[in-house]
Amino acid sequence: MTVAERVNALRSLMHEKNIHAYIITSSDPHMSEYVPDKWTTRQWMSGFTGSAGTLVITQEKAGLWTDSRYFLQAETQLQGSGIKLFKMGTAGTPSQNEWLSEELPVNPNIGFDGTCYSAAQTRELKNKLGDLGIHIIEEFDLVDEIWVNRPALPNNTIFDHEVCFSGQSRYSKLMKIRKKMEECECNFHFVGSLDDVAWIFNIRGSDIDYNPLALAYAVIGVESATLYISEDYISNELIQKLAEDQIYIADYAQIFNDLLEIPGSASVLLDINRTNLNVFRSICSNIVERENPSQLLKSIKNEVEIEGMKNAMKKDGVALTHFYYWLEENIGKNKITEFTVMNKLKEFRSYQENFKGESFGSIVGYKDHGAHPHYSTTPESDVEIKAEGLLLIDSGAQFLEGTTDITRTIPMGELNEEEKTDFTLVLKGMIQLAMAKFPQGTRGCNLDILARQALWHKGKNYGHGTGHGVGCFMNVHEGPQSIRQEIKDQALLPGMITSDEPGFYREGHYGIRHENLILCCLEESTPFGEFLNFETITLCHFETKGIIIELLTPEERTWLNDYHQKVYEALSPELDDKHQNWLKEKTKNI
Repeated sequence: MTVAERVNALRSLMHEKNIHAYIITSSDPHMSEYVPDKWTTRQWMSGFTGSAGTLVITQEKAGLWTDSRYFLQAETQLQGSGIKLFKMGTAGTPSQNEWLSEELPVNPNIGFDGTCYSAAQTRELKNKLGDLGIHIIEEFDLVDEIWVNRPALPNNTIFDHEVCFSGQSRYSKLMKIRKKMEECECNFHFVGSLDDVAWIFNIRGSDIDYNPLALAYAVIGVESATLYISEDYISNELIQKLAEDQIYIADYAQIFNDLLEIPGSASVLLDINRTNLNVFRSICSNIVERENPSQLLKSIKNEVEIEGMKNAMKKDGVALTHFYYWLEENIGKNKITEFTVMNKLKEFRSYQENFKGESFGSIVGYKDHGAHPHYSTTPESDVEIKAEGLLLIDSGAQFLEGTTDITRTIPMGELNEEEKTDFTLVLKGMIQLAMAKFPQGTRGCNLDILARQALWHKGKNYGHGTGHGVGCFMNVHEGPQSIRQEIKDQALLPGMITSDEPGFYREGHYGIRHENLILCCLEESTPFGEFLNFETITLCHFETKGIIIELLTPEERTWLNDYHQKVYEALSPELDDKHQNWLKEKTKNI
């Protein structure tokens, strides 16, 4: 079926069940950002492949809401579908709830799959549309009725993430969780988000592309805990190790029945943003709503994790040095396309010990493709890369020691003044954030201006956030911290690892983004409080031929030269003479 035919088929089912509007999110039952194939429902229904977006279908209209990272991509992929693109965050664009309030009659029936819609989203829907007298119908997964040969649940092996990598036993983590439960006077804690489950119990899997996670729920009691997973894909040895810490295994689908069995007199701690509606409604006990304690706990990396992340950066830096050497040697001599680059990146990384795959689908955008912040190469869009223009490469890897995420924009030939200016302004922003010194309690939104100020002075800007948390052999996007303009209460704390990635995009021409990962550290205590700073832990050179040196301040120039010296000293012992000499030239002082 075409997308238009799928929408019409869904409308027929909506008519049968008297549903006026049906909402399809990008999530799975665990409120994940990246989902197993079975739950790529919004993508299948709309044809839009971005990782973020919500599709809303009424009997007469359809709309898709997504953010600025995907505006250009969505415009292209929605053509001919009959689905209107709503650009979130732009002037005059209604939210999906505002749009629904205008489109729906009084007392409408609004449907969605209750396993893929959070309790928080449901509450917001009711609050925003309460005046209409809405009725929620969450029991129907209508897409399942029209999706022929829908993928099955993944069934991959679950394995132990050993303490030599995690730096902390699962027992120790459970004790910290139970302390938070005690503070909230809770007998149980429900955990539905896969990264939280994986971190707490030191388990990993491969049920979702790029994220080393296993499909699982967990219920933590004051003395024992239950993991709801597929027992067929976990070894007896790991089951025994879990049992030693009073962690027991139950079938994945058993979660709903077991939640119903929790006594009504008990209190259950849960995160309504990370709990699907069906789970929420299965709990008859008192519910205490808090962010999962593990969100903050896992964001603060321990010494073993920090050392592991630094080792992962070194491995990644070696792989990228080999890759960029190969690219420079072969461009203009052999046909190289965006797909070629993607495959070569993975190949060079795969030679490194403990490589476990990419941390996300590589973004390789040549020339105007780079203007799509989250561009995804397809067979139809793949283009040859030549010795001219700008090439944006955003990529990352998963190693047992840690997760990497890095962006470099490469001048493939001589750049004009405008290209060099934009290249330098973005680099200035990245460096300014990397050099930040700030008092304890500072939030990411307080620092975001540092990355944008050079661009703002020239009347330029970018639409995405500047930084996101990064997990340790975990999700490449992790909270609760972020660096962006939107206000978020979470302060940056020592041990947090965050991306530093300002950008600039000229639609139809090119995109520029520079990205390193930065570790928040305690710098000094003064009579005015404790002050923090960032240590840049990514190890990869920048192409200095794209820089207008005069636009850099003396401090920025010193930072770049010092960084390049650090890159060379860290990577050169791992390289042969040919690559050493090449990297030495790339990292020489400017």
